[in-house]
Amino acid sequence: MVLIGISLGLIGSGGSILTIPILVYLFGLSPDQAAVYSLFIVAVSAAVGSVQGLKNKLIDKKMLLYFGLPSVLGIFTMRKFFMPILPDILFQIGDWELSKNFVIMIVFAVLMILAALAMIRTKKVENAENQAIDYKKIILKGGFIGILTGFVGVGGGFLIIPTLVFSAGLGMKNAVATSLAIIAINALIGFGGSLGATELDWILLSQLSGLAIIGILIGQFLSKKISNEKLKPAFGWFVLLMGIYILIKESFNF
Repeated sequence: MVLIGISLGLIGSGGSILTIPILVYLFGLSPDQAAVYSLFIVAVSAAVGSVQGLKNKLIDKKMLLYFGLPSVLGIFTMRKFFMPILPDILFQIGDWELSKNFVIMIVFAVLMILAALAMIRTKKVENAENQAIDYKKIILKGGFIGILTGFVGVGGGFLIIPTLVFSAGLGMKNAVATSLAIIAINALIGFGGSLGATELDWILLSQLSGLAIIGILIGQFLSKKISNEKLKPAFGWFVLLMGIYILIKESFNF
């Protein structure tokens, strides 16, 4: 769990990418349960991490409104209204069943792989600060990312940061700080929308969240000494291998 916080502190994303596999494969939670736990852990750790962004005035308040609000509405709608009515068995032909948990893990694995490939790319990111910002697209992307992250139970930093850089014209430091604030709000609202859907072990949840908070403080300290350009490809390869492992494991059920 410390690695989750370190990931958020260093690159502003990747927390849920590590959280859900740990909760599913090490703690034996179902993917649906893991999504709820993940939302809380990531919300708390991202909130702690965003304090530094507030102090340094790196958080873009306009993007919190235009991107963050639609994202919050998307994730709340998904967790509160859609996920509870989604049946455990989505489709069945004879003895073959397509379960909700299987779909969650497959979608999650695909997102991991896509995020990993984006991290592995070593091309320097150039923002679009001199281009006109299309706020309608920002709003639509915020809503879509909220719905997607609400389904799999992730904060969505690996989707939020590229949008803030390429579509909103933010520099990387501003994008990371703004991403942490959006992740904190999204994950907290998503968690609130999931309350009552599954039983929670609050002691375990508190312990895991504490470890993640320690990690994010370490990550923010290390971010002053380690270049994002060097860190992202290494972390990306790790995420890529994990995503492929989950995809194979869930597909062949071993």
